[in-house]
Amino acid sequence: MVKAVVGANWGDEGKGKFTDMLAEDADIVIRFQGGANAGHTIVNNYGKFALHTMPSGVFHRKIMNIIGNGVAFDIEKFMKELDDITGKGVPAPQLMVSDRVQVMMPYHVLFDSLEEARLAGKSFGSTKSGIAPFYSDKFAKIGWQINEFYQDDEVLKEKIARIAAIKDALLVNLYHTDPIDQEGLLDWIKAQRERVKPYLGDVSLYLDRAIKENKTILLEGQLGTMKDPDHGIYPMVTSSSPLAAYGAIGAGIPPYEIRQIVVVSKAYSSAVGAGAFVSEIFDEEAELLRNHGGDGGEYGATTGRPRRVGWYDCVASKYGCRLQGCTDVALSVLDALGYLDEIPVCVAYELDGQQITEFPLAKDLERCKPVLKVFKGWKCDIRGIRKFEELPQETQDYVNFIEEQIGYPITMVSNGPARDDIIYRKK
Repeated sequence: MVKAVVGANWGDEGKGKFTDMLAEDADIVIRFQGGANAGHTIVNNYGKFALHTMPSGVFHRKIMNIIGNGVAFDIEKFMKELDDITGKGVPAPQLMVSDRVQVMMPYHVLFDSLEEARLAGKSFGSTKSGIAPFYSDKFAKIGWQINEFYQDDEVLKEKIARIAAIKDALLVNLYHTDPIDQEGLLDWIKAQRERVKPYLGDVSLYLDRAIKENKTILLEGQLGTMKDPDHGIYPMVTSSSPLAAYGAIGAGIPPYEIRQIVVVSKAYSSAVGAGAFVSEIFDEEAELLRNHGGDGGEYGATTGRPRRVGWYDCVASKYGCRLQGCTDVALSVLDALGYLDEIPVCVAYELDGQQITEFPLAKDLERCKPVLKVFKGWKCDIRGIRKFEELPQETQDYVNFIEEQIGYPITMVSNGPARDDIIYRKK
């Protein structure tokens, strides 16, 4: 059976924890898109980890952890992350990297930083990890599949020169900086290919055999629906699709094999980067929620920068779950709201004097205002509770109302940072 764990909102919903938990019953965990621009925070018996490249199954020795062909593969960050987790006592994980994955090149990161600096106040809020330049090159057909690294020097030199002719025109004339060091790039390719060679494999073939053997496969998504380049808040989006449907492409499996789609949605809202955020709150109110939220506060697992925060948005979440093809909603960090006397929920948007409950086009979002319904807070610590019926009535009311509004079953509720801080609800 193939399952997917994906995000309903802007990313940072807590997918890593649910992937880590669901991995206990999985044989394979696969990252199918995105790069090292977002992180998954996991707390387990080995400690606290922020994974950026590694699949969240690396803490389970029996699991094969796969980097799929849809990923923006940063070799240096991959190797550093492997060293970091094994250095903290985690047994060496089983790893496979698709021999069709494309590689994050040093000039992708350079171009990302240069373009963000050029755009200044009109930037897209990039993490400067090279993601947009990487995917631009992939679809312009001047990217590098990892298997291309293992060619003769003359073939590599020819491709490097062809790419440099394009890149240097921008580097020199637009960004007023140095051209690509072609010899240095060749040396970098030759060094990196040796480091990653032991992990390469035919992922789609491996997964085909695993499906025929009835293995359990977990697709791990990055970011959330609002960051999808087609269905999100374009252009303030990422450059690959975080939708579960793309898991079939990014892993190389038939789409009909994806039978369960767990969509993670935070019990309030948070976002990193620019873009419309209707239920956002500010100033002291935001600072309080930011510091109570997440595991140690709402700060980016990759960048460390403060996340924007707001109240739960039923309009965005309903849309996000629909686009993902949700079968199960996992509501995360519910415990973070225990300090509040009252908890607002965004139930609709007001757009040009009209109330709407369906998510509008991105161009209209800046004119939307949140319509809020206020709930009584439960004013206590709910960590350690394992049965939904044992939660305070105010907590149950909050969850039940959200479930009714979004129209998808909330089957899991996270009420703490640890792996076992999860309440299961039968539906």
